[in-house]
Amino acid sequence: MKLALTLASACLVTVACGGGKKEIQNLGSDTMLEVAGALAEAYQKVKPEVIVSVSGGGSGVGIAAMMSGDVDIANSSRKMKEKEEEEAKKHGYSPTHTSIGYDGIAIYVHKDNPLKAVTMAQLKELFGDGGKVAKWSDLGIDLGGDADKVVLASRQNNSGTYEFFREAVLGGDKGRFKPECNNLNGSKDVVDFCAKTKSAIGYSGIAYATDQVRVVPVIKADGAPAVMPTVDSVLDGSYAIRRPLYMITKGAATGDTKDYLDWIVGDAGQKVLQDKGYIPLRKL
Repeated sequence: MKLALTLASACLVTVACGGGKKEIQNLGSDTMLEVAGALAEAYQKVKPEVIVSVSGGGSGVGIAAMMSGDVDIANSSRKMKEKEEEEAKKHGYSPTHTSIGYDGIAIYVHKDNPLKAVTMAQLKELFGDGGKVAKWSDLGIDLGGDADKVVLASRQNNSGTYEFFREAVLGGDKGRFKPECNNLNGSKDVVDFCAKTKSAIGYSGIAYATDQVRVVPVIKADGAPAVMPTVDSVLDGSYAIRRPLYMITKGAATGDTKDYLDWIVGDAGQKVLQDKGYIPLRKL
């Protein structure tokens, strides 16, 4: 299974394997796509004989491809589900999760939306099935006319971001999104949707922020401060919607794959991650 090195909205041409070169195939989370591509590109300068091929498709897609043996590494913005772990055990695998960094799932609105902050309870009312917040005026925001109706930007259900938001914000396995959510394919798609839709609100990785949207601070609980997703707030846990990012292998990584993962969690790889707007494992 040959995979093209893909960076969010652009494709980079990779050097074809051959002439003694070795390939590590890496597939999965769209949230991690930007950084996975940057890590692969940087690592080729460190080890020119190793090509890391990267593609997206969602955490679930990456995990399935890893378990079937089609790729070496699954990028995942969530831990494997219990049923995925059980399926792996049936085939004699003991998947290993390597945490490579963190993500703050940011709340995005149009750049002209004056919403100052949003609470976790309000997010549940906005996105959760049965939630009563459907208009911006319900939150004291006047966007005028037709823009008063809230338009929800979500992710498709094979996305780790979708699963994590459902767990962290909507109440776990029993939580359900409103059926009127616009389910978008990629992290960048959510941000682009909010940029062009005045009445939209969506959630996506902080690394995808642009000048065309506003990131809204989140209030964890009554009386708590409004917190933006930053390196400090994600690492110390004060930002409410934070999660680890994983690269998952069938078992303990060996050979070139182990060398690559060791490089990623080292300072050089963590610097690449931070430079792309993701949260490193530690302050550098």
